[in-house]
Amino acid sequence: MDKVTRIGVSLEPELLEAFDKYLVLRGYSTRSEAIRDLIKKAMVEESLKAVDSHAVGTITLVYDHNLGSVKENLMDIQHRNHEIISSSIHVHLDLNKCLEVLVIHGTVGKARRLSEELTGVKGLLHSEPVMIAGELSEHGKKHVH
Repeated sequence: MDKVTRIGVSLEPELLEAFDKYLVLRGYSTRSEAIRDLIKKAMVEESLKAVDSHAVGTITLVYDHNLGSVKENLMDIQHRNHEIISSSIHVHLDLNKCLEVLVIHGTVGKARRLSEELTGVKGLLHSEPVMIAGELSEHGKKHVH
C-alpha cells in the first residue's frame, strides 16, 4: 500500500472479543486486514443492488438429463444469452445427473434474468447463482472500461 490512512474504531468489549475470534478462524494476521475485507464485501454487495452494474460470476446447475427436455431447454436459454456467458463446464455426476457451471459477465439485471430463466426450467434439480461486482478493483475504485 502506497498510502494508508489510520482510523479509530470504537467497539464494545464483547464485539471486539467475537471479532478477534473471527480473525483467528479466518486466518487474518491483523484486524486491519479483516476490516478492509469486510468493507470491500459491503461495497460489492451494495454495487450488486443496481441492475445496470457490471457483474461477473457463475451459475451452477444440477439436473437429471433424462427428465423431459431439460437439456434442450437449458441449451436454448444459454444460446439466447450467449452475450453474457463466457464459458461453461459440463460434468457427469452419475448415470443420470449432470452439473453445469456457466461463467457469466454482464449487467446485474441480465445475469439475474438469465439465472431466473434457467431456474424455471422443468427438471432442474438445483440452481445457484454467485455474482461479484465486476466494476470494483481490489481497492474499491471503479475500473475504467
